[in-house]
Amino acid sequence: MEESVLVRIAQGDARAVRDCIDEFGGLVWAIARRMTRSRADAEDAVQEIFVDVWRSAGRFDATQGTEKVFISTIARRRLIDRMRRSRMSHLMDPEESLEDLRWAEPGNGGEIRVEAERAAAVVARLRPDQRKVLKMGLLEGMTHSEIATATGMPLGTVKTQMRRGLIQVRQWMKIDGPATVGQAAS
Repeated sequence: MEESVLVRIAQGDARAVRDCIDEFGGLVWAIARRMTRSRADAEDAVQEIFVDVWRSAGRFDATQGTEKVFISTIARRRLIDRMRRSRMSHLMDPEESLEDLRWAEPGNGGEIRVEAERAAAVVARLRPDQRKVLKMGLLEGMTHSEIATATGMPLGTVKTQMRRGLIQVRQWMKIDGPATVGQAAS
């Protein structure tokens, strides 16, 4: 009996990656086309999915299901994540969202506009790496793992940057919170 393609990928078999794409490419493409708006989006999604399959191959357990189910599950999860990010980006343009805070609708109450201006000014004072991690996590809805992958930072560094950035914003805005007691952010 031939060894599973996912087991071979997990073992570092370069040929297994090609075999996986040959065997499951049509399935992943069909799922991606159904769940994306355009052919270009589907192509991008398929690449992300196969990278995720490659990274996750070591978690495959044949006693829990077939390779087809494992890969389909990864594909659906990745596509749902993409749809959520897309919805978030439509609600708020991540590139301009912090700058737009200072132009908040004055009819919603002057205090909201003033707080938004303060928050935007404080976030702008953060180090670029902290600003980037906060933007990706809070405004784009990315998980810590996704931020680590996108930036090339270690996962622990992403979590630290996010935490320190939030602590620094709270301190500068003089917002009391349990995370600020006795801690300094750099």
